[in-house]
Amino acid sequence: MFEFMYMRKALLVGACLGLVLPLIGVVLVNRRTPILGDALSHVSLAGVIGGLLLGINPILGAMFFSVFAAFSIEGIRQRFPQFGELSTAIILSAGIGLASVLSGFLTGGAGYESFLFGSIVSVSNTEVFIVVGISITVLVLFIHYYQGLLYNSVDMESAKIAGVPVKKINFLFTLMTALVISIASRTVGVLLISSMMVLPVACAMQLAKSYKQTVLYASFFGILFTLAGLTIAYYGGLKPGGSIVLFAVLVFIALFATRKLILKS
Repeated sequence: MFEFMYMRKALLVGACLGLVLPLIGVVLVNRRTPILGDALSHVSLAGVIGGLLLGINPILGAMFFSVFAAFSIEGIRQRFPQFGELSTAIILSAGIGLASVLSGFLTGGAGYESFLFGSIVSVSNTEVFIVVGISITVLVLFIHYYQGLLYNSVDMESAKIAGVPVKKINFLFTLMTALVISIASRTVGVLLISSMMVLPVACAMQLAKSYKQTVLYASFFGILFTLAGLTIAYYGGLKPGGSIVLFAVLVFIALFATRKLILKS
């Protein structure tokens, strides 16, 4: 497996995304807004198709659409908190509708259909550099604003009183979320991104006894799922994205079933 360059690139990209997707997922789950991942992933598909129509790198199109949608949702959520979930659902619907309409202008479906369930083994060198660069940036920002993200996700008003730069952290987190989802659209797949943001967190919550442990365990599970899923896909001749997610589901079921025994030991 390691003798092939495309597999080495796939494993590198998978490890990077397996590390940062759960970091975003932890905050989203803590804020009770995991649907945001679904909304932005579907909007990113519209960006992918837009990029293909314009003849540019589809990931750049996904980034533009995802960032715009993320800040639109965040703006509505801050001004009208009672409509926060509704705005996310509306953006989700708009993303699906726009992607459906734009897809009708493509002469062939192969260009964007690979983004639905991921095509991590076909990432280009440029996409590898983009994924690694954004992943490192997100990791550094997450570590630097770790406490602020925690306070902000638990109680925004108390965070403001405590002197946490809420607006700055919200801006950075929104940007990080949009960028991570857009780069994951090619590798994990638009329809599976939210699964890789939530499943590692769900597994971590079965074992962790603190927020810090949840973050660490979630990242560990994220990397484990992507690397193990890629290995299974390679030797089993399966689709990488689906293999990653199904392996994660099986691990979650196993942890859920044996949680009490593991905690007692």
